[in-house]
Amino acid sequence: MADTCIFCEILAGRAKGRIVHEDVHSVALLDINPFSPGHCLVIPRRHVQFWHDLSAEEAASLFQVAQETARRIKQAYRPDFVAMYARGRRIPHTHIFLVPTFGGDPLDRFFNTLEGFQEQTTRLADIRSQKSLDEAWQRLVQS
Repeated sequence: MADTCIFCEILAGRAKGRIVHEDVHSVALLDINPFSPGHCLVIPRRHVQFWHDLSAEEAASLFQVAQETARRIKQAYRPDFVAMYARGRRIPHTHIFLVPTFGGDPLDRFFNTLEGFQEQTTRLADIRSQKSLDEAWQRLVQS
């Protein structure tokens, strides 16, 4: 498995990777299919599919390298924020996405949509309450 992993290939020097920052356990590199300029990935040196299966030391390293890389992204690109999320599904080697995000760009709109779903759940529960239904009925009957 690890011998065909693109991240393991990069770490072994058999595939090209543009390393931005690294420490003993983790490496940040520029994503070759970026969502926006400066989009980076942070990967552990050890082949582990999911971040929650890393050792405590590796997990600390992964997030420290992510934090330093996000600072570099902020300085270089001045985004509104740097979106972060962890993967390990399509490429079965833990990787954290760090994406410079600006208001209204596709990733910002995506996260706004997700947040809208979270808010919608509460709002929908509120309007389904007996009190809310009684109030709506009263308004409609009186109109």
